Amino acid sequence: MTDFTNDTSMPRKRSTTASQREYYAYFAIIFVATLPLAVLTWALTAVRQMAMPARGPVKAAWSQAQIITPRIFSA
Repeated sequence: MTDFTNDTSMPRKRSTTASQREYYAYFAIIFVATLPLAVLTWALTAVRQMAMPARGPVKAAWSQAQIITPRIFSA
């Protein structure tokens, strides 16, 4: 009689596409949520300094989303 409970010949594939899709979904939500605040911060900095900031609002929101999203998944 064969014991199939310890069958290691067929390794199970981990569903990385599902976790990647979840990561990108959270990333998109966080990016959209941080974009208005980044635009406001960028505009206030431009008005106060009377010059355009080096980093734009989209890049600032993108970097914030890159910081926040991995912290959610590591918790």
